[in-house]
Amino acid sequence: MFLLGYLFLMESSTQILEFEMFSLSGVPFTFSFIFDKISISFSMVVTLISGSVFFFADKYMEEDPFATRFIWILLSFVISMNFLIFSGSIFFLLLGWDGLGITSFALIIYYESSESQMAGFQTLMINRIGDVLIVLSCFLWCCSGQFTLFSFSDSCYYGSGLVLLMCMAALTKSAQFPFSSWLPAAMAAPTPVSALVHSSTLVTAGIFIIIRMSHSTLLDPSVCSVLLFCGSVTCLLGGWAATFENDIKKVIALSTLSQLGVMVFSLGMNFPALGLFHLFTHALFKALLFLAAGHILMVTFGSQDVRQMGGLGLSMPFTALMFTVSSLCLVGAPFMSAFYSKHLILELMMSNPINIVSVLIMMIATFMTAKYVFRTLKGVIWGKSGAALISGCTDIYTFLPVCLLGLGAICGGEFISSLDVGTLEYVFIPSSSSTLINLITLSGIFFGLVAIRMEIKSSTLSTLFFLTPLVYGTPKAFSKLMNVVGVLDYGWLEPYFSIKKKFYMSGTTLSDQAIWPNSRLMVSISMCLCFMI
Repeated sequence: MFLLGYLFLMESSTQILEFEMFSLSGVPFTFSFIFDKISISFSMVVTLISGSVFFFADKYMEEDPFATRFIWILLSFVISMNFLIFSGSIFFLLLGWDGLGITSFALIIYYESSESQMAGFQTLMINRIGDVLIVLSCFLWCCSGQFTLFSFSDSCYYGSGLVLLMCMAALTKSAQFPFSSWLPAAMAAPTPVSALVHSSTLVTAGIFIIIRMSHSTLLDPSVCSVLLFCGSVTCLLGGWAATFENDIKKVIALSTLSQLGVMVFSLGMNFPALGLFHLFTHALFKALLFLAAGHILMVTFGSQDVRQMGGLGLSMPFTALMFTVSSLCLVGAPFMSAFYSKHLILELMMSNPINIVSVLIMMIATFMTAKYVFRTLKGVIWGKSGAALISGCTDIYTFLPVCLLGLGAICGGEFISSLDVGTLEYVFIPSSSSTLINLITLSGIFFGLVAIRMEIKSSTLSTLFFLTPLVYGTPKAFSKLMNVVGVLDYGWLEPYFSIKKKFYMSGTTLSDQAIWPNSRLMVSISMCLCFMI
């Protein structure tokens, strides 16, 4: 795989394998595989991280009686992601998309607890929105007479509508605002699942679809404005909420939310190659961060509270070093892989003519990112010892994956940028703009180091501006609406008494029995017509 990827990167060639299932009215329905430098390189990253996570899961899940079942579900999850990566047609993309949805739901509800079930329900509800949008886009694909992603162009009649639907569906899968609440809730899954979901598989699927669409056609300015706004708000939301969070896994999940916002922001500036570059570097250091946190949880008896940790730099120095390296990548510190991608995105933000609101939001988000990263490092690594430890020693199952991903987190940015020059963008900005970015980061570091331990969480930020209760409350709010819509099932020509009462009551007149169509029926029909329009 790595040799094949290197050859594709050097030659920049594209190979397409296409199977025609059948043809209807001159429209071919095809399954297509596309092999180019984007799909091959992304599959290499997914394979590398998956191998490390499987190796780590062998130790992490050794006492679980259903560890074999867990590994098989995790393997199907990785296979579904590869289906989506190599998909060249909308049908093959649907296969990987739905496979990711089903297997992620099975992994999130793996532990039999109410928290896991609620998290699985929340993930399922929000991802169904993306499924509906993908299915709606299939009708537009059919109307345009083609189903291949690589030959797509916005010059066709339905081009702009297709791009908008695909981008909105991708935003639901990548947990962008206002679809962000499911990502922190998905931390109810085991830590190896979180390492895979938050680094290179589920949450990056939507980003990858937008990148694939960007290479086929130029994104509309209105779509770019939506991506800029959603990316900046998501980045701010994740960083701000992480400053009030004490659960170490929730902090890492919110950091994923923040970095996904940076990727979407780069796509909104029409830099898909740079967004893909940051996706690769983020996948490497985020998987490292989760595996290091998983090892910390193993030696602290499963305690996830940052306030009860501390002194891990002395008891387990190697894990603490890898945790610090991956945390510095979140800030975009020099000599780290994320410096080549995230810092470049921030400099391009200062040099591109985009709206000032998104720029200000990203500046505040950069400050918040530096603050929560060093607040977490202060509590976990440099603070006073709080929780009891089992043992600070490591074995081959925890040492080798962390060491491999640590090498990628440090050298990955330089290595990828040297292989593909297309990921680099030349930026000429005033020194004052570059200094401003550095000052914002340094001020965030300062406030993170002097921050006190938070005893009380903000209800507004812990629910991501009340997105979580909105998802849980939606079925209750729509229950009355469903009762109204259910009147349609009775049909037009049934009398009113058969709807309201179970039995026929004699003595009523015909006018009392046959008041149809009634007001509730008309409301239901009006709602259905509005939805169709």
